[in-house]
Amino acid sequence: MSDDNGSGIDVDEYDDVWVFIEEHAGEVMPVSWELLEEGRTLAEKLGDELVALVIGEDVDEIAEEALARGADRVLVADDPVFEPYRADPYGEQFRAMVEAYKPSIALIGGTHTGRDFAGRVAVPAHAGLTADVTEIDVDDDGLLQARRPAFGGDVLATILCEEHRPQMATIRPGVFEAAEPTGEADGEIVAADVVVEEADCISEVLEREVGDTADITEAERIVAVGHGVEGDLEPARELAEALDAELAASRAAVDEGWIDGARQVGQTGKTVRPDLYVAVGISGAIQHLEGMNKSGTVIAINNDPNAPIFEHADYGIVGDLFEVCPDLADRLEGDLQEVVQ
Repeated sequence: MSDDNGSGIDVDEYDDVWVFIEEHAGEVMPVSWELLEEGRTLAEKLGDELVALVIGEDVDEIAEEALARGADRVLVADDPVFEPYRADPYGEQFRAMVEAYKPSIALIGGTHTGRDFAGRVAVPAHAGLTADVTEIDVDDDGLLQARRPAFGGDVLATILCEEHRPQMATIRPGVFEAAEPTGEADGEIVAADVVVEEADCISEVLEREVGDTADITEAERIVAVGHGVEGDLEPARELAEALDAELAASRAAVDEGWIDGARQVGQTGKTVRPDLYVAVGISGAIQHLEGMNKSGTVIAINNDPNAPIFEHADYGIVGDLFEVCPDLADRLEGDLQEVVQ
């Protein structure tokens, strides 16, 4: 690859794969470990180091865990200014570290936090940023191949950034398997210079309120509704309660306004991989299947025996969901073992 690409950036000065480890009050978002596992694959293909980036307050244990989960090196910016999260100090600190260390690839979870500050890094650093990515790889030239849904989820677009660095991407939670601790932590932890002071921050957190919408990407059991429920969620909700499952939906149900968009599964929604996925009144469009095809056991309930969802289900029930769901809920009587196993 040529050193001079006409952009003023020497791409050969940039190396290593970075993964942002997102934490809030000491709790790491699961997508961070998912990206660490996938980042390892990219780093090995490129012959680069896998670097975990930790920003927060009192994050020593998180840095150690990142090493135990496979990072070669951990860059840590530890200061009270980073707790609780605000976009301006996080964005400024990340940008300064990018300029100092010059990573070739930087992966960030597509969470509210990741989407919030990624642009604050990419724009001033003149980096290439691809959002809402569902697949990543690298080609023979070391270019990040970031794939994301386009045209309403009808196609997957592959985005390349040839002339700018770092190559950045925000990745959907739940797409990859999480890196597990190996018991070995042979890498190093490096304390980065903190460039942000409280006096420089333009925002202040006055009050925090946590909403009641669950993160379906972390759910072990999901009952998802589609257009077939015709706006009546009660049967599916009853089944979800019996299964101790989270309620989710296809795009059709969300577009109708029957359920919050945060619970949408599919190419234009979220990717989930629960142990049990029950599809209620969902036809099985490819866009929806892309968001749940890594689930463990899939059960489909639909009155159309030719619905495509049955081709992707382990168990199928052809029948009226308004009768089937309450009947299943009654049969469960709080005992999940036979269903899950």
